[in-house]
Amino acid sequence: MFSTFAIVITLLLLMFFAYRGYSVLILAPIMATLAVFLSGDFLSSIPAYTDVFMGALSGFLLKFFPIFLLGALFGRLMADSGAATAIANTVVEKLGASKAILAVILVCAILTYGGVSLFVVAFAIYPIAKDLFKAADIPKRLIPAAIALGSFTFTMTALPGTPAIQNAIPIPYYNTNVFAAPILGIIGGLVMFIGGWLWLQSRARKANAAGEGYGQHDEEDVGGLGAAAQEAEALNTHHTSFTIAMIPLILVIGLNALLTYAIFPSMDFSSLQTQFPDLNIAGSLGLWSIIISLIVSCVVLIVLRIGHWNNLQKTINRGTYDSCGHYRLIVWWLKYCTIHSR
Repeated sequence: MFSTFAIVITLLLLMFFAYRGYSVLILAPIMATLAVFLSGDFLSSIPAYTDVFMGALSGFLLKFFPIFLLGALFGRLMADSGAATAIANTVVEKLGASKAILAVILVCAILTYGGVSLFVVAFAIYPIAKDLFKAADIPKRLIPAAIALGSFTFTMTALPGTPAIQNAIPIPYYNTNVFAAPILGIIGGLVMFIGGWLWLQSRARKANAAGEGYGQHDEEDVGGLGAAAQEAEALNTHHTSFTIAMIPLILVIGLNALLTYAIFPSMDFSSLQTQFPDLNIAGSLGLWSIIISLIVSCVVLIVLRIGHWNNLQKTINRGTYDSCGHYRLIVWWLKYCTIHSR
């Protein structure tokens, strides 16, 4: 009983310090060790960190690092090719500034559901969202919430087929795939989307009734993010059509579904089981589908934009670095949105 209590206490402490800007990379091992220490097993505190925690961490990275790497690379390719901006501009043009909140949510949802890293989406969409909200005279403090609703909620955890890492983690443990529980996923996604959208609309109406408009906006560089946004904008000098921009996103979902429901079920993996006796075939197929679909989509996007890349080598390198620095981007983006939304 006390061991359970120790776990709850350390989880609360983890959330408390994480929300105050401390890196999870240092908080997680400290809290894991503290949980063992508080449970009364003092001698096991250090081995719990070096053997149990680090062993579990290395196992997690071993399984899911390819998805982290390919997702970040795909997101960077979409951003630097101008594809993300093309999709955003088309959706905004169709809906107009009067539906600024809905436009931002849908743009973020389309990109993240198609496999673009949510951090790339946040950086790419913020300048567009800022102009939209200003034109509609909606308080800028609602911009982070609109981006978060479209990027961090239903397309990340609920909609079937999303290649987000949160949707992929259960695959090897439950022998499922990213399309598991489609009806429940769609219902949950609709609840998140409609509920969140209606809430944001109500906040905007309440602010409008109180006479609150867009507000004063100070173009301030926070933690280097302003420079990063300007650099990303400078890379998008070539026009990308909406059709070309959508092809890689459709490929991620379509190829994933094709592998999951048609190609892999018709294949015989008995030779692999003989060669790798400890391999969990059923728990690996879902991950293999995501990896293959992301690789193909990255290659297709590169080929489609051949001759239009400002610096393809730099884009690939930045995408690779992004896969190792997501935790840092979270803190930077939150600081940027917080200061710019005052």
